[in-house]
Amino acid sequence: MKSVVSGLVENVAIPRMFQVRQVFSTEKIEAENIRRIMYEQMEQEKFASQIHPGMTVAITVGSRQIANILIITKTIVDFVKEKGGKPFIVAAMGSHGGATEEGQREILINYGVTEESMGCPVKCNMETVKIGTNEEGMDVLIGKDAAEADGIIVNCRVKPHTCFRGPYESGIMKMMTIGLGKQAGADVCHAAGFGQMAKYVPMFGKAILKHANILFSVAVLENAYDETAKIAVVNHDEIEEQEPALLEEAKSLLPQILVPECDVLICDVIGKNFSGSGMDPNITGTFVTPYASGGLKSQRVAILDLSKESHHSGCGMGMAHATTRRFFDKVDFDLTYPNLITSTVVENARVPMVMKNDKEAIQVCIRTCTGIDKDHVRIVRIANSLKIEHIMLSEAYYEEVKNHPNLIIETEPEKMKFDSEGALIGLGKIG
Repeated sequence: MKSVVSGLVENVAIPRMFQVRQVFSTEKIEAENIRRIMYEQMEQEKFASQIHPGMTVAITVGSRQIANILIITKTIVDFVKEKGGKPFIVAAMGSHGGATEEGQREILINYGVTEESMGCPVKCNMETVKIGTNEEGMDVLIGKDAAEADGIIVNCRVKPHTCFRGPYESGIMKMMTIGLGKQAGADVCHAAGFGQMAKYVPMFGKAILKHANILFSVAVLENAYDETAKIAVVNHDEIEEQEPALLEEAKSLLPQILVPECDVLICDVIGKNFSGSGMDPNITGTFVTPYASGGLKSQRVAILDLSKESHHSGCGMGMAHATTRRFFDKVDFDLTYPNLITSTVVENARVPMVMKNDKEAIQVCIRTCTGIDKDHVRIVRIANSLKIEHIMLSEAYYEEVKNHPNLIIETEPEKMKFDSEGALIGLGKIG
């Protein structure tokens, strides 16, 4: 028997869609050159001289899906070993993975970061210790394993944050403050809300530089295709000065959806592996705090599925207006809420309208748009917020795109294809 909800949307027309390729800068570091480039920097006296025979060195790995993370991390491990040090990997991802040792280890395993692949121990203990206070007298906490090491190498990516703006966003300072801080340390920093994060991330970061033996950082920048564009090795006494410039460079490399506005955004798959916010609002425009802005402007957002790599964390669903029963059934709230409680951004897991299938989730978004031309609905569809070289646009954009210098039409407009259950055929496989 057809539900009342299904009856309300069944006659909503979905426009024909066509695929385009977005053209961005392709400058990158080839995988086979990464090790050489890193060694050229780490072999400098100011870095190499800090590692002594027998010293234990903690190397951070976070929860983000970073290009070439295995090569980069293994290169650091090998470098420490060659200098006589005893390296180990430490999970540095705040409250992610359900804020449990098992959850964080599972995230690393899924990225291939294991004791076998790295050739060293991998530690995911959530216990923290106080190493000092910041300039406002607040406790500064980091993971016990890292605190007990003779030195720490901060292995991370520098990228614009999804919830706030400042000279230090997602990067070295944040990896030390939130990542190394585990759930407890992240909680202390987040307590004042994202309106204060631009202040507290560097404040805690500077305190960690003062009270913990941070050796240096290996900071990665990625291009618009999520490929390694730059690797900068930054000494502990250079982090405060050099990170803001790296952030500005990262912002210049950030991709964007080259049509600035739409009526409906469809994101096939969201997940913590794509962004801490499930989908990167710097791309999608779906910000959940007033402290950051940009990206695509849309009236409605449909999210259709949750990635396996997200480990049942539904972070990001609060940015959508509609989703599917398939998505909702994959969410484990015990694995979703710790991150939100810690970050204080509870809006990120508000439950959107849960529709029967992909087709109805798209239809309800179209139906509830106001003030639009329903005969020429403007829809943007992306596979996820990390891969936007190939995207789908509705037919209303066709003439506009013909003359766009950085958009190349790859297919002619055609109807979206759904199976007998209303599931979108080719989900997550744009391009």
